[in-house]
Amino acid sequence: MRIEDFDYELPEELIAQRPLERRDASRLLQIDRASGALEHRRFGEIVELLQPGDLVVLNDTRVIRARLHGTKQGTGGKVELLLVRPDGAAWVCLGQAAKALKLGQVIELPSGLKAGIAEVRGGGEYLVQFDGDPTLAGELPLPPYITRSPDPADAERYQTVFAQVPGSVAAPTAGLHFTKELLAALAAKGVKTARVTLDVGPGTFLPVRDGNIDAHKMHSERCVLPIETFDAIEAASRVIAVGTTVVRTLETFAAAGIKCGELDTRLFIKPGFEFKVVDGLLTNFHLPRSTLLMLVSAFLGTEKTLAAYREAVAQRYRFFSYGDAMFIA
Repeated sequence: MRIEDFDYELPEELIAQRPLERRDASRLLQIDRASGALEHRRFGEIVELLQPGDLVVLNDTRVIRARLHGTKQGTGGKVELLLVRPDGAAWVCLGQAAKALKLGQVIELPSGLKAGIAEVRGGGEYLVQFDGDPTLAGELPLPPYITRSPDPADAERYQTVFAQVPGSVAAPTAGLHFTKELLAALAAKGVKTARVTLDVGPGTFLPVRDGNIDAHKMHSERCVLPIETFDAIEAASRVIAVGTTVVRTLETFAAAGIKCGELDTRLFIKPGFEFKVVDGLLTNFHLPRSTLLMLVSAFLGTEKTLAAYREAVAQRYRFFSYGDAMFIA
């Protein structure tokens, strides 16, 4: 498979720069997995599309204030750090500066916090030692295609209403459409919910650079599947994954033959993948040539996926993190 097989034309003005006033007011493109037939709906109608006995699985990760701006001690050169994951008492970070950061270099942050480069790992990755909690000094890391700085509203709207476990540098965006009222309506109908955790890393935004996608290597991400979620899956008539992160978590544990616990996943789901757990997928619209689009193509079929995306573009749907959603079942 070639990277060109997962391309589509997207007018820049369809990239959502801000969320809608109401989470559940987003549009929802309903897709029949077997036929590819499309229907245009509103996200709040998801209650009508799910049935008693269905299980909706949510990713309860919480986005941390992972983007840090500072200056090099002594020179004043500007530095940007992105927290990726803790590593013992230090953090793995991605770093950007006019001149590459060096071992032992000290970075001063506006909060008074200081960071020291403890290891240079290559490819812009560093092990960084902080003299305090860096998440208190950071800002919310909005995706690179949102071309504005975060504002106070993002602190609430770039988190799901069920976010609990800090650890992600990007939101599991399919979950952003749910409200507490919508979850209550699903429960009243007999639709169950369960939770997993996958800490979304910056690799979610990295392009596939090799023309042959089989050569692409995924970044490692921590995922957790509780025993209660495993039991709920066993009892469900259908398992509906809310977002690609939930798909990767559920299918990682199934592939490993492990019921529950914590794993690091590098699972790359692309066409030809055999799904063992997931029966339905709620997801946002993803970047051209991205691993996320490839996952959707694996679930729906590449031709049907690209046809749905062309229809979404023609109907002026909103794309990416703050955009609209699609439901495949």
